[in-house]
Amino acid sequence: MLETINLSVEMSKEDFRLAHQELDLRLGALQRRVREACIPVIIVFEGWRACGVGTAITRLLAPLDPRGYRVRMFNDPSPDEVLRPPFWRFWQALPPHGAFGIYDRSWYQLIPGPKSEAEAWYERIRLFERKMTDDGAVLVKYWLHISKQEQGKRFRKLEKDPALSWIVTKADWRENRRYDKILRRVERMLRATSSDCAPWTTVPTHDPRSASLCIARTLAEAIEKALKRRESAAKARPPKTPAVRRGKGPLDAVDLTPSLDRETYEEKLPKLQKELLRLEHLLHPRRIPVVIVYEGWDASGKGGNIKRLVTGLDNRGFQVIPVGAPAGEEGAHHFLWRFWRDLPKAGHITVFDRSWYGRVLVERVEGFAKPAEWDRAYREINEFEAELGAFGTVLVKFWIHISKDEQIRRFKLREESPFKRWKITEEDWRNRDRWDDYYGAVSDMIERTSTGHAPWTIVEGENKLYARIKTLKTVIAAVSRAVGNRSRRRGSGFSAA
Repeated sequence: MLETINLSVEMSKEDFRLAHQELDLRLGALQRRVREACIPVIIVFEGWRACGVGTAITRLLAPLDPRGYRVRMFNDPSPDEVLRPPFWRFWQALPPHGAFGIYDRSWYQLIPGPKSEAEAWYERIRLFERKMTDDGAVLVKYWLHISKQEQGKRFRKLEKDPALSWIVTKADWRENRRYDKILRRVERMLRATSSDCAPWTTVPTHDPRSASLCIARTLAEAIEKALKRRESAAKARPPKTPAVRRGKGPLDAVDLTPSLDRETYEEKLPKLQKELLRLEHLLHPRRIPVVIVYEGWDASGKGGNIKRLVTGLDNRGFQVIPVGAPAGEEGAHHFLWRFWRDLPKAGHITVFDRSWYGRVLVERVEGFAKPAEWDRAYREINEFEAELGAFGTVLVKFWIHISKDEQIRRFKLREESPFKRWKITEEDWRNRDRWDDYYGAVSDMIERTSTGHAPWTIVEGENKLYARIKTLKTVIAAVSRAVGNRSRRRGSGFSAA
């Protein structure tokens, strides 16, 4: 495939100047339209060493407003980045809606050499890129191509320059010696990860002028195509809303009668908290991250449950993230972006009070997400949690369940108490009015996102003391299994099923 590319294309200075004048004006106008349409543009540059990525990026960005783009260069991960899932640093670098993100190297650096291992990474990358394009992003990928001879020629030229000789390393010459073998791997990668929504454009860069023109033209065409799709979608009939749930679900079979007396609770609680502290100390040297998700009805007791869970832990090893409606920069990214941002380092614990499941609960029920968006979110959430599992993360998910009658009883108690009145809001009453809608959404959530590596635990919450002990026991059991099985520390394989 790459061997058939014509590397001898050349362009005169005058032809280049005239062609780029028109393209520069076109790209400048498109940047403004992208900003108005709130479309993120992701531009990926990969290629051989010394292929001219820096030159290509500099020329491409010349006509653009620098306030609307950010360039990121990805080398080996930093010590802090190594302690998080592989895609973590790339999620951090995603541009907000309406801006450009330009990447000098990217997630393609994650692909290992052996073919048997590379196939699984191709799939993970395809899923990552699909999330971006499903969210409306324009994703343009360039492979900058030069011959083995041209690469060697550029290395020698750099080595002769006293100011630039440091750029050429032993790794560069090693790539040149292994060029033919690497070429076959590159061709496999390009075929495996090129799709209709995220195609590769191969750009020969022996002649920088023709390369620059090719890059600018394909980017302009991709953006124009995306803008037309956006306009057509706005005029089209809205897609059919997924059917409202009918029949019984996982919550219908829950027995809410289990309870625990205060004396037994006071006896068990400190022992379980002490055991969890012991396990927390074992997580750090084993580099095992833990993520605990709390979802549940309003007034189900999540806050008190979380408080008893973390009381007694080393505060340096955990954090609790309260989750509300996305605000500011959070709303200008894919809905999972803010949760990737708050993932714990390996060896640490993060507790989410509400979570990414808001997409299929409140955003679904209240209409903040379009039907296609929340319906797609089940798959995206499963893939996200599979990435956590592949990294060796212990993921525990709780739904704190109470009856409708118990909820109204607790609402009234809050209203009557001057110390708890702040807990009850108009939003709580509005949510209660839509109990049946939320009930169906919760049932769908549990059925569609409970997987082998990320199962849901439904906690009977009518008796708060019982619920607190159950969650502690569940977390202790999950962490104990991980601590006792070190092979999970760096992943047990990726599976979104």
